[in-house]
Amino acid sequence: MTTNSEKELSFIGHLVELRDKLIKSVIAILVVFVCLFPFADEVYTFIANPILKVLPSDGNIIAIGVISPFLTPLKMALIFAVYITMPFLLYQLWTFIAPALYKHEKKIIFPLVISSTILFYAGLMFAFYVVFPVAFGFLTSIGPKIVNFTPDIQYYLDFVLKVSFAFGVAFEVPVATILLIIFGATTAEKLKKNRPYVIIGAFILGMLLTPPDVISQTLIAIPMWLLFEAGLFFSPMFKKIKKDEKEETHSQDSENENQDDLDDEFDQIEAEMDEFERKN
Repeated sequence: MTTNSEKELSFIGHLVELRDKLIKSVIAILVVFVCLFPFADEVYTFIANPILKVLPSDGNIIAIGVISPFLTPLKMALIFAVYITMPFLLYQLWTFIAPALYKHEKKIIFPLVISSTILFYAGLMFAFYVVFPVAFGFLTSIGPKIVNFTPDIQYYLDFVLKVSFAFGVAFEVPVATILLIIFGATTAEKLKKNRPYVIIGAFILGMLLTPPDVISQTLIAIPMWLLFEAGLFFSPMFKKIKKDEKEETHSQDSENENQDDLDDEFDQIEAEMDEFERKN
């Protein structure tokens, strides 16, 4: 029986381990940030390329705040460092929760962590190279001719971060679909029946996450729908892994139970023999 002191020590041990994981994650982000710090202006220039290409030849990005030209590139470099260290951050999260998982869950979640990292980067790349050129081209063409389109450096960064992060999260749809099926929240058959509602939801989410134009909305809705279909396609593979592991675990439990029964029978036979010898 576990005492309160043992539970308290276990809880403190988990907190210490969590602290160590957080310290390692922060150190990794700071190391990458220090490496990017000398190139903060170049990083922001790279991020600003999609909108610079659609601005007039004499157009440029402006800075309304006094210290915005200094702080905004540094903020961009810090966020870039977080994106670069994302695989390491997910690995730290994985090593923290792994001891609490069953064997079959460890086999399932590890490839999901890898795939979620790849999908997140794919969402960022899709937003940067596909969505932003189309969206900025549309936004620069709808304004009155007498208005000069000169976006602010800070507002542009906030817009890029929100939209790119939204696409990174939206590309996690296959992982979310597989997890829902694996943990029994729903089934592939139910999701297939509700496919029309999923498609409508993807377009509604695309409308909320992107600028108010049909092109950008479609650019996020169609990939989300296709990724949902990909999650349905691969879900039986993960379901089979879990089923096989359960069968293996059940087989091991049965073997252990049989061994225990044999041990009990041997113990009973030995006791009867001892009793027989004492009587004789």
